[in-house]
Amino acid sequence: MSDFFLELFSEEIPSSLQKNLREDLLKSFNILFDQKVISFKKSTSYSTPNRLIILFEGLKKQIVMKSEEIKGPNINAPEVALEGFLRSNDLSKKDLFKKKTDKGEFYFFKTKSKKINTHDLLEESVPLLLQKIQWKKSMKWGGFALNWGRPLKSILAVFDKKKLIFDFHHLASSNSTFIDKEYEEKKKIFTNFKEYNNFFKKINIIIDQEQRKNLIEKKFSEISNKKNIKIENNPKLLDEVVDLTDQPNVILCEFDRKFLNIPKEILIITMQYHQKYFPTFDKKGNITNEFLVVTNKKDIKGLIKLGNERVVEARLSDAEFFWQKDKSQNLVKRVSKLKLMNYFKGLGTYFDKVQRMRKLGGMLSDELLISKEKVELSASICKVDLISELVGEFPELQGIMGGYFADAQGFEKDVSLAIREQYLPTGFNSKTPKKPYSIALSLADKIDTLVGFFGINQKPTSSKDPFALRRLALGIIKTIIENKKDFKIRDLISYSTSLYLDQGFKFENEFLQKELINFLMDRLKFYMKDEKIRYDIIQASTNSFNLDQSVVIFSKAKSLNNFIDKPNGTDLISVYKRASSILDSEFKGNKLDLSNTTDPGIFKTELEKNLFKKINELRKYFQSINKDENFEQSLTNLADSKKVVFDFFDNVTVNDEDPAIKKNRLDLIQMLCKTFDNYVNFSLIDSQ
Repeated sequence: MSDFFLELFSEEIPSSLQKNLREDLLKSFNILFDQKVISFKKSTSYSTPNRLIILFEGLKKQIVMKSEEIKGPNINAPEVALEGFLRSNDLSKKDLFKKKTDKGEFYFFKTKSKKINTHDLLEESVPLLLQKIQWKKSMKWGGFALNWGRPLKSILAVFDKKKLIFDFHHLASSNSTFIDKEYEEKKKIFTNFKEYNNFFKKINIIIDQEQRKNLIEKKFSEISNKKNIKIENNPKLLDEVVDLTDQPNVILCEFDRKFLNIPKEILIITMQYHQKYFPTFDKKGNITNEFLVVTNKKDIKGLIKLGNERVVEARLSDAEFFWQKDKSQNLVKRVSKLKLMNYFKGLGTYFDKVQRMRKLGGMLSDELLISKEKVELSASICKVDLISELVGEFPELQGIMGGYFADAQGFEKDVSLAIREQYLPTGFNSKTPKKPYSIALSLADKIDTLVGFFGINQKPTSSKDPFALRRLALGIIKTIIENKKDFKIRDLISYSTSLYLDQGFKFENEFLQKELINFLMDRLKFYMKDEKIRYDIIQASTNSFNLDQSVVIFSKAKSLNNFIDKPNGTDLISVYKRASSILDSEFKGNKLDLSNTTDPGIFKTELEKNLFKKINELRKYFQSINKDENFEQSLTNLADSKKVVFDFFDNVTVNDEDPAIKKNRLDLIQMLCKTFDNYVNFSLIDSQ
């Protein structure tokens, strides 16, 4: 058994590309070895900013390719097809034999079993696999034809302690690599990964990204305990700094306490997104003036600490200047400046958008029973922060800064909060607005955007969604479901469309409203699927109600999903399926004209009367419930009908000789099924 070890040395590859490269290349080799039936004990991939390493342990030095039958053309195929098959496989006609299959008689030939050296296979396959790498972003450099994430400098390839010899574009493989990424002067030969890993460990370079991550987390913990501060969990940023270092070290830095007077979001954005630093918090969750920097070297002279503190100080000084300037700018007076800021081609300016949002928000205020004037005020000033210098510098803070500006200028708290939360929710795990004014502004913004983009046919197509409209639609669904508050969405879409037309905009999509309603229903189904609701239950519930009843759809589906695998759930489905299967068999090939009522005057048995009584009890129950339906109780009531229903089916012949009796009993069964369908369309539920 031998090891295969590959290192690709390049200029620094961004963190965003490293993980995909590690995983994709390792997967490619795994597929190759699976196809060639080459077993191994373990496969791993590692990366540093400059190095990508693939390691396979316990590979066989030699594999035996078993003989196999290769199918050729049909025996009745044109002669040219047969000649092409012979030529491509370097065969003569005497090498072939005929064999019958399910699809006819074909020519076949049988390959000979042969031994292949793994070393030879790798020399042939490695450059082919490297050529297939798909980069999200790549570059060419010099006069070379190679497209790579960053300039590729060397390829180290070793199997069984011997170098693999192949060419990849302008590079020739070897068993050596650069040991100093900065100067690229010294190279060293390695015959196996253990020797390679130990060498770099001695010079404090950690090849394994998981070991680097553990080291950073350990140092975070030590500093946190020593200084009595908390470090916010940020897996994405942690993974990024892990991939940006190969000699990680953590430094505690600080900035002037005066900057704590500006909004904490500015501090966090500056440190996390712009500088890749980790802000810290006290035990009460308040941000402190200390932050952690993951560097790639030890800071022996303290110069790295000083440099990072100066960078943060400069950025926060700018932010403080913008904050002081922008918060004093009157929001209401600046609304007219939105006329100079285009929203989207064909949809006007941001001033046009906020005028539409004002009216749409007013309609929403009626459903939420809140002040129309306050909703309209919130909508009028909600986009003004887009023309502030602070949001120009920190675009991630749009909306958030508008809320701070409104606070600073004395607007009511629920108005400021609505502005701050207008873009929420931004994804599955995002916070959802809970306060009525926030809900109104968030929905008005999203509905206006969706109507506009669907109107000008800028809709998502297959996997492409450049304007994140699926996320917006999901945000509407999340807001409705998680607040347990249904809205007349169809009317809102219709009204929003008319607001665009009133402003003089013309929509080329005449099916806009229908398409958008279907689009939102698809997002509701997607949301339910993510909640682990069965597909058939999703179909049954969405088939029974419209988009204006999204909360009802979700709640009924969720309750049924939790109920269906319990004993009562089994009873529920068995009752409906037994009844519906009788109707299906009678309707099949027959033209029965059933009514929606049954005549109790011609009942011949007590069992018919009992079933009729039970159906009426259920119907009265469904007629009595309003918006306060207890879904668990509804399902239990339906399931409790099992004994009466089964007594009827077990002892009463539905297919009576008297056509009137038969029709009356079928009417009774149809009444039962329709009563069940008051909950959802049970005909779409799979019986399991």
